[in-house]
Amino acid sequence: MNKVKITGTSGFVGNNLVSYLKHYSINTTAVSREELLSVISFAQDDEVVVHLAGKAHDLKKTSNPDEYYQVNFELTKKLYDAFLLSEAKKFIFISSVKAAADGVDGILVEDIMPNPKTHYGKSKLMAEQYIQSKALPDGKSYYILRPCMIHGPGNKGNLNLLYKFVQRGIPYPLAAFENERSFLSVENLCFVIKSLLEKDIPSGIYNVSDDKPLSTNEVVEILSKSIGTKARLWKISSSFIRFIAKIGDKIKLPLNSERLHKLTENYVVSNTKIRQTLGITLPLSAKDGLIKTANSFAHSKQ
Repeated sequence: MNKVKITGTSGFVGNNLVSYLKHYSINTTAVSREELLSVISFAQDDEVVVHLAGKAHDLKKTSNPDEYYQVNFELTKKLYDAFLLSEAKKFIFISSVKAAADGVDGILVEDIMPNPKTHYGKSKLMAEQYIQSKALPDGKSYYILRPCMIHGPGNKGNLNLLYKFVQRGIPYPLAAFENERSFLSVENLCFVIKSLLEKDIPSGIYNVSDDKPLSTNEVVEILSKSIGTKARLWKISSSFIRFIAKIGDKIKLPLNSERLHKLTENYVVSNTKIRQTLGITLPLSAKDGLIKTANSFAHSKQ
């Protein structure tokens, strides 16, 4: 295996991926932001391109919509064009399940008709469609990975906020909401990417998630167990909670309608295609992955 060229190495997934591949003595080189914005060059021994750089979904909705298209679409387009002209063999693009659907009825599979609602999801889908539209020279392949909610050491997202909630001994008031959602340990994602470096499979779109979905109540229980406390689950009327969330939309409260939806929605993702095509078993179960993440929170400065 020669070099793996990676964009977005300073981000959460990038940091973890570089460390993970280094552990297996896989050489990586970073694409700097300046290089990505100017002239992208490939060395003769760059065999694989892993494109992680992108603009993440902004829950506060303060971003200019154009930024999503400039970063997630235009830069991906530029990088992929450079890949096609290079001697690199594989292009791995980290997209998102949000390129397919913002909400899921049942289980999300790869052949769903995409219908993203946000600029984030639309820009990711445009990048996917561009990659799929280009003629692929002999000896080259592309893999569009659609991960669901990624967590792990260094993660600062909603799971971190929920951990702080549990850590302070505050009862979880949304236990009346029954839901199931898929998560993805960053270690499992790194394992999948490493497997793609080592194996040749058909180009295409592949969902990436842990094997088993979990309810938010189960997540709270796992986070509580990680700090040696009993989960405090309050089953307050769901209609009353929704009323409070609507008030939170108008005044600054910790709970608003969007955050309530994120915490209680059903979003189950199938990883059957990637597992069967690669012939792999993921190293971490959903629960074990969350325990590792919770332990990393406990050992970091909150």
